[in-house]
Amino acid sequence: MKSSKVMIVEDEALVAMMVEDMLGDLGCEVAGSFGAVTDALAWLGSGEPSPDGAVLDVNIGGEMVFPVAEELRERGVPFVFATGYGDLPRKGFESVEVLAKPINVGALRKAVDKFQGDE
Repeated sequence: MKSSKVMIVEDEALVAMMVEDMLGDLGCEVAGSFGAVTDALAWLGSGEPSPDGAVLDVNIGGEMVFPVAEELRERGVPFVFATGYGDLPRKGFESVEVLAKPINVGALRKAVDKFQGDE
């Protein structure tokens, strides 16, 4: 099994570090970690290779992460949402898996397995 390169979009630094650590424990590499939608979109547009998957907090400093999700979907990159708010409106993304915060490493492992195609 190859190591997945996973993008993280999370505005709370401690949560982002926790997810980075969990991904590392699962054998993944963090492709990029971003605390703002604009930063994530800029990185995706920079010519860097697309990540193998992504973990996207739904609400990034009051801004919804859906523009990043749209870009990833257009590239065929699998992703999961993460939220501490329960069920949020996800127009057009109803089929995307949602990880409840605090993120459980077992749920994250299942998501990473899907990024790698090891369902």
